[in-house]
Amino acid sequence: MSGHSKWATTKHRKAAQDSKRSALFSKLSRNITVAAKEGGDPNPDNNAALAAAITKAKGYSLPKDKIESAIKKAFGSGSDGANYETVVYEGYGPAGVAFYCEALTDNRNRTAADVRSAFTHSGGNLGTSGSVAFQFERKGQIIIDKAQCEDEDELMMAVAEAGGDDYEDAEDEWIIYTEFTALNDVRIALGEQGIEIKGAEPIMQPTNPTQVSVADARKVMRLVDRLEDLEDIQNVYNTMDITDEIAAALEE
Repeated sequence: MSGHSKWATTKHRKAAQDSKRSALFSKLSRNITVAAKEGGDPNPDNNAALAAAITKAKGYSLPKDKIESAIKKAFGSGSDGANYETVVYEGYGPAGVAFYCEALTDNRNRTAADVRSAFTHSGGNLGTSGSVAFQFERKGQIIIDKAQCEDEDELMMAVAEAGGDDYEDAEDEWIIYTEFTALNDVRIALGEQGIEIKGAEPIMQPTNPTQVSVADARKVMRLVDRLEDLEDIQNVYNTMDITDEIAAALEE
């Protein structure tokens, strides 16, 4: 278990989403509604997917009333929770970087057209199902403020005791990785140690990062931004390797 620093894309994504808070809140609310509906239980203690959706939403400061409203929407009359389905889009962006995009949509044709347009206008190509999924591994990701655990040795022990796999140093945050199926258990175990969780969600982690130039890195991030601007897209993952040089360039 070791700390490392390849968090620039996470930071970039959060900064971009924070600047478009209204659209972000809509996506987070939709995610909660679908998780509640598919899990069949409005209680996050009994619905791991809902617990993860709520924790992620809180990490982006979604108000409590909006969280409660999104849960109620899944089970109330006239609910639109059942109208959304999860769809995955895969493809290649600039410099051969693989993209894996998760969407919640009520219109597959509209979403597919929007995603294809984003790829085409960014020098990429939308692929078929399974064309890039093998380049990613499903993992769990937990974010905590460093103020919760400033000493790295103490963090390492806490993560190991909770059943986590690894962690990253993300400047003012720690990013903890878990097995996908252990995400909720590790989140709860860290909480029992008195560590407040800032965010927790399942992610797709690249297994063989793609090396690119700084120029191509900027093109890749433009495609990320185009995709994340789409209302139906929930998560965008890619295989770009974030070197120190690229991380510094993306910070500019």
